[in-house]
Amino acid sequence: MSETKRPRPKFAHPAEEAFARILDYYGIEWEYEPRTFPLEWDEQGNVIEAFSPDFYLPQQDLYIELTTLRPQLVTRKNRKLRRMKELYPDVHIKLFKRRDLRDLMIKYGLDREAERIAGTNAQKRDT
Repeated sequence: MSETKRPRPKFAHPAEEAFARILDYYGIEWEYEPRTFPLEWDEQGNVIEAFSPDFYLPQQDLYIELTTLRPQLVTRKNRKLRRMKELYPDVHIKLFKRRDLRDLMIKYGLDREAERIAGTNAQKRDT
């Protein structure tokens, strides 16, 4: 874990903030969206699709992507992850789906956060 206090990033979703708290509690070093991977280019070589995994765990050399989407809406994210593995086979990435996140939060006593990603409320983002 980093010894210096760094400013907390602005998380895109409350589930990401809860996940960061679990990592902090266990002293697991993390970075929030530190890298964007181009996935598709147009004919002029401009990036037209990219992917920025939510977390990077430097000690594990592992990227983590969280999703609170309902299972039937995860198709697009799975396609991006497959494309990532094709283009960047040496990059390790793991997808935590909504059920994984909810189970993790319940396991670590974050029941209130687990409730927030249940049902259709999980699709809403804080603005």
